[in-house]
Amino acid sequence: MFSKRIFEVGFKKALEEELKRRKMSIRELAEKTGLPLATLYKITSGERDPRFSTVKRIVEVLEPSRKPFIAVIAAKFILDQLRTREIKVEGRRFEVREYPATSIEDCIVAAVKAEKEGASGLICAPVFASIIEKLVDIPVVILKPGEAVLKDALKDLAGKLSRS
Repeated sequence: MFSKRIFEVGFKKALEEELKRRKMSIRELAEKTGLPLATLYKITSGERDPRFSTVKRIVEVLEPSRKPFIAVIAAKFILDQLRTREIKVEGRRFEVREYPATSIEDCIVAAVKAEKEGASGLICAPVFASIIEKLVDIPVVILKPGEAVLKDALKDLAGKLSRS
């Protein structure tokens, strides 16, 4: 947690670590916080100590106080079947956010975006999970289709085969 890390290693080092972890540039942070780029450069170079109001704006961007969420990365037709917008597990509530993807590139972009937006974890197809796990620092779980999904696919294919 960024705000806790500030007290352990100091603001400058904690900010550098957090930006690196999020793969976020100082320019991106400036855009998101509305702070002048020059101010952030002076802080990260150690030339200047940040004001409390500056620290507060950075923490609000890097640790938004919104509800934690789980990202689901899948094809649009799969996401269309998802009826759950929130899940409660062991007393914690998580929002469920959809990230449509139709290619490996879409999955990579969606995973990085979800992490930058603050996802607590993500769910994706098995074929992409091992790649995504190497890119993000949040838990990744494989979407496992059940027997009903496989039976539907078999029926669809059998129907196409019988028509040809």
